[in-house]
Amino acid sequence: MKFLSILAAGVALAATSAHAQAPDAESAKADAPDRGVFAGDWITLGVGVGYGPSYEGSDDYTMFPAPLAQGSVAGIDFGARGPGLYADLIADGNSDRNVKFLAGPLVRVRLDRNSKIKDPVVRALGKRDVAVEVGATTGVSFGAVLNPYDTLTVSGDIQWDVTGTHRGRLITPSISYSTPLSTAIFTNLSVSAVHVDDNYADTYFSIDTPGSIASGLPTFTANSGWKSYGATLLGGVDLSGDARDGGWGAFGLVSYSKLTGDAKRSPVTSIRGDADQWFLAAGVSYTF
Repeated sequence: MKFLSILAAGVALAATSAHAQAPDAESAKADAPDRGVFAGDWITLGVGVGYGPSYEGSDDYTMFPAPLAQGSVAGIDFGARGPGLYADLIADGNSDRNVKFLAGPLVRVRLDRNSKIKDPVVRALGKRDVAVEVGATTGVSFGAVLNPYDTLTVSGDIQWDVTGTHRGRLITPSISYSTPLSTAIFTNLSVSAVHVDDNYADTYFSIDTPGSIASGLPTFTANSGWKSYGATLLGGVDLSGDARDGGWGAFGLVSYSKLTGDAKRSPVTSIRGDADQWFLAAGVSYTF
């Protein structure tokens, strides 16, 4: 369900640059673009269907629902961050229109290895409790990089488990490029990596002696390091032909990530799974 954070970036793109490819007369008004419904408070709600690994490192795939929430109320932007939410507490008006800063809290629910474990050998290792991670996101966006309506964003997330499930810390740097192709169509390409500490790595990728006896897999001790890197391509279309009037939209997404380090070497991945992880998703949304 990690694709929700990329989907949120795509919805934000529609809010800030949906007027691209408009007639020449409107292009002349680029200094004061018509943002339509996005000029004030707005909310996007949606639902999609995703298809991805049954757990991180698995080569078994499963379907799952994917709700979406994104918007801006009273100058505070918020949106999906995986199965969770983030808020940007820096109002756009505090910076130049072509350089915008973001910073705020995030909370995420981690369901990995909790359910839908198709592999009976990995299932014998025991399921993990649901983790709740709290942290912060920060970054900067640059507008009008290659055309008047695109956005390049450099950002980073940091979060800690507060439930005692893995007791770990994750850091996720990312770079994304968003550009509209018309008033109705937008695209977003994002690349990112994830660094984890010893606690996280041990919870999801180590195998102790009891686990080895139960599963038949060799013992393994996972340590901190870069867990994965990958890229995501998102496309979205406003069904009315103009994103500025809100209403119904549709999206599609393909995401690839590669497990690395001890996450790749763990028997959970190297023997029973696959380091190459694919995610596909499609859905509909409504903006008002």
